[in-house]
Amino acid sequence: MDNSADGAIAQPDTYGRSSLAAVDCRVHELLLRQEQQERTTLKLIASENFASSAVLEANGSIFTNKYAEGYPGARYYAGNEIVDELENLAIERLKTLFGSEHANVQPYSGSPANQAVYRALLSPGDKVMGLPLPEGGHLTHGWAINFSGTDYQRVPYGLDEKTQQIDYDRLRQTAKRERPRLIWVGGTAYPRVFDYASMAEIALEVNSYLVADIAHISGLIAAGAHPNPVRHCDVVSSTSHKSIRGPRGGFILSRKEDRYQALYHTKSKYNLARRIDRAVFPHLQGGPHMNAIAALAVALHEAANPSFQSYGQQTVKNAKALAQALLGRGYGLVTGGTDNHMLILDLRDRPLSGKAYAERLAKAGIITNFNMVPGDPRDPAVTSGIRLGAPAVTSMGMRDVEMLQIAGFIDSVLRRPDDEDLHARVRRDVADLCAAFEVPGISDK
Repeated sequence: MDNSADGAIAQPDTYGRSSLAAVDCRVHELLLRQEQQERTTLKLIASENFASSAVLEANGSIFTNKYAEGYPGARYYAGNEIVDELENLAIERLKTLFGSEHANVQPYSGSPANQAVYRALLSPGDKVMGLPLPEGGHLTHGWAINFSGTDYQRVPYGLDEKTQQIDYDRLRQTAKRERPRLIWVGGTAYPRVFDYASMAEIALEVNSYLVADIAHISGLIAAGAHPNPVRHCDVVSSTSHKSIRGPRGGFILSRKEDRYQALYHTKSKYNLARRIDRAVFPHLQGGPHMNAIAALAVALHEAANPSFQSYGQQTVKNAKALAQALLGRGYGLVTGGTDNHMLILDLRDRPLSGKAYAERLAKAGIITNFNMVPGDPRDPAVTSGIRLGAPAVTSMGMRDVEMLQIAGFIDSVLRRPDDEDLHARVRRDVADLCAAFEVPGISDK
């Protein structure tokens, strides 16, 4: 394709010296529109956050160019001395931050990390216990339409019908009866603290691996705002974005040795840590995304700063303040409140679906996601709930008083879901509120 006035083919270095606006005005326009949206809306999606300018810079850095298949000191390509240092730096920072014996920073995201856990610990057809998706679990914890539910035997554990919290006594009974080989503890829509110690006791009783999925709460754990599962679990998996404010990616923490080596892996010559590494590469993935690993290293450095502890604590305070404000306005919440960064609005008694309400909130500048609630009578494509999260607005610097204001915005829209003039007024008020705060990665660039 002719890219220049005189018919010459533009060289890579020409592009390298050009801005995005000069090279691709269409993508640049979309970027600016997204930037404007994030400046002027309330990001209340629990799985989203704002990465710092430093994290974004590393993620878009020259490390994008390097192919580094393998692991530090054992690459299949030359010229990886620098990226070996980079990956080792990310690994050591991760181990220090969470107190883990072993870490792998190469998973492309959370679901690939969980798939690697399965490959490292199980054989197809083994039994897996997990919290079902409608009750707050994750697709990869044994949901029927996911690989975890087709390649392995699903043994779900549920919630107490009254409290909507994990029933650990019933979980123990189910585990003793079914003898699963792996038990997941974690979820995507469970607003309470996980009792890792009780789960570890149950797993030990039935000779099961215990794996914590901390994708949502890794930042809270790093900040000391949620219990750390590392000492209780055989393996811990996570994304590297969400509450820890890193790039899109994943990581896995584990013990070095396998407690069940003799029981489950009599023929294996590899310890637990080595099996995790081999499951990630070469079993599931090829070359790692070194730019994402660079950005993760930066995010981990930021998370080790005392200010991050304040951020994590404030995130929980904000979620609790938002929950209390909505409860005070007559809304039902799954489990009746929250202990972490998220809350789930239960709208089963309302005329519209969760999806319909989420769409109306978005028009008013309040970005959420519709979500299933325990015992949801509606289809998963529409649901009866809305999930709200505090990580991103806390990153902007908002505190308890702003949560009260946000609760008022939400209430206005949900009470009058078809009043477009009201939604437009709320949209302007939301933009005014956001204008009073800095947006990390945008305002500071």
